Amino acid sequence: MSTSVSPSAAHSSSEPHLLDNAVWAALTGPHARIAERVGRAARYPLDVCPFTALADPADPAAWDDLTALAGPDTVTVVTGARTVPGGWEIVERGQGVQLVDTGLRAEPAPEAVRLGLGDIPEILDLIALTKPGPFLPRTVELGTYLGIRHRGRLIAMAGERVHPPGWTEISAVCTHPAHRGRGLATRLVRAVAAGIRERGETPFLHTHASNTTAIRLYESIGFTLRRHTNFLLVRTPGRHPAPTP
Repeated sequence: MSTSVSPSAAHSSSEPHLLDNAVWAALTGPHARIAERVGRAARYPLDVCPFTALADPADPAAWDDLTALAGPDTVTVVTGARTVPGGWEIVERGQGVQLVDTGLRAEPAPEAVRLGLGDIPEILDLIALTKPGPFLPRTVELGTYLGIRHRGRLIAMAGERVHPPGWTEISAVCTHPAHRGRGLATRLVRAVAAGIRERGETPFLHTHASNTTAIRLYESIGFTLRRHTNFLLVRTPGRHPAPTP
């Protein structure tokens, strides 16, 4: 697995890069219309995406706002944080990588079909089988999801999830085990990326740091590793603080 970042993928300024806190940038930007927010904390609706984010994970007041948003004694996924304040419990830690498009050949896939709410049962079956990451009943509302069918059955898919200004995450990339090795996932990634590029945006994606096979594939088709990422599954404190003014 490569650990280098090309000059085109790096951020030259000392200012934090928007993708360093991509979920917050999305929930206060293009996805603000569906965001649930209290002060310095925001989240997606619980049937859309499991992620919550903080304006500044180092700000204790943002964590208080998150407790007010999620409720006391509640488990939630926080992106971009490495530690939690006193009174919080870390249930699980996760390590990932973030890759950005620096040379992907984006092109439509003529055989791909647009997926929607009517396809949710099939999508959830494929997700349960392949486990590409969290996908909920309304995740398809976050952007364009494309699928490939074989004899009417959904066998591969990919789509758009987190959407910071100027960027769109490609997510839920998966192929039925019986149809792997045919390049279906690559064709769908390129097709989803083509739609993102048409909007003048740049594709990026995440995967588990341990998934070296996926990382090598993404690097081979034009993505560059930008950074290692963290997520925490946390439990909020039992008491309910007042939201920050």
